[in-house]
Amino acid sequence: MNGDSPEVVILRALLEAGEDFVSGSALAEQLAMSRVAVWQHMEKLRDEGFEFEAIRSRGYRLNTRPSVLNATLLRATLPHRHGRVGIYVLDTIDSTNDEVMRRLTAGETAPFAVIAREQTRGRGRLGRSWHSEPNGNLYISFGFRPLLPPDRMPTFTLWIGANLCELIASYCRIAPRLKWPNDLLIDGRKAGGILTEARVDADQIRDLVLGLGLNLLPPRDGWRPDLSGRATSLSEATGAAIDVNRLAAALVGRVLTAYETFHQGAHQTSFDKLWARFDALRERPITLLHGDERISGVAEGIEPDGTLILRLPDDSKKRFRAGEVTIGTAGGAPK
Repeated sequence: MNGDSPEVVILRALLEAGEDFVSGSALAEQLAMSRVAVWQHMEKLRDEGFEFEAIRSRGYRLNTRPSVLNATLLRATLPHRHGRVGIYVLDTIDSTNDEVMRRLTAGETAPFAVIAREQTRGRGRLGRSWHSEPNGNLYISFGFRPLLPPDRMPTFTLWIGANLCELIASYCRIAPRLKWPNDLLIDGRKAGGILTEARVDADQIRDLVLGLGLNLLPPRDGWRPDLSGRATSLSEATGAAIDVNRLAAALVGRVLTAYETFHQGAHQTSFDKLWARFDALRERPITLLHGDERISGVAEGIEPDGTLILRLPDDSKKRFRAGEVTIGTAGGAPK
């Protein structure tokens, strides 16, 4: 992006002022335009759902902001170091991951993020459908061009997942957990999932897509029978409404920072400790589906490369780079 729009500049100034007023003259000077032109841009913000208080000789103060996802608000809320990252908010899309890959293929400047209010073909790992109705949940994918060797990537999803857990724990005052390799759990129920996809050229990863689906609200008509007792949302866990724009902006900032840390290789000093803090499996009996084989044992954490360590009933250990995990043994009640 070449620069912030006038609407983003105006909104950022009003957000930073909080309860104070921002003079029209100061906005006009900052934007190098007339006060009439500033007013015209504020009218555009009003059309997006923002409401302002205006007092002569004092200026403007933000009173109301949209409750639905709003790209201008997201850009204005991001830390300045990420303020020019492309953010695209769509009403409906087949899949945010697919849209990001299309944009990468077309030459979109990375990094950037695509957020949708609804997905018609959302998916998770192994091609499973991801329930993506337009009720205020967060469906977001990021586009990167890491140009890193493929052997650097096995811990990427785990690193991002641990960072998301830390953000949610701080933001929502709850205790999320990660079920290897990509499920975000709250009280043992799934609240979100991560899907990473890549395009590899020769010996480096050229295009990288990181997708996140996060349940902010339960479905309007309640959870489907096959999800009841297995799924939850942040609003159910906190007992409070979630400000989707504030959370989305915090999430975008955290993912971009975590990606930079990973790309530089600086994540290695804190990855083990962060993963251990949010590991949902450690010292718990689990069953792992590996190909056609079901293997039960006790999870003993992960290796530095993200490999899951499983202690078998005979006290031997096996390591797995991939697999589908349920909590509980094959003879118990996995979930």
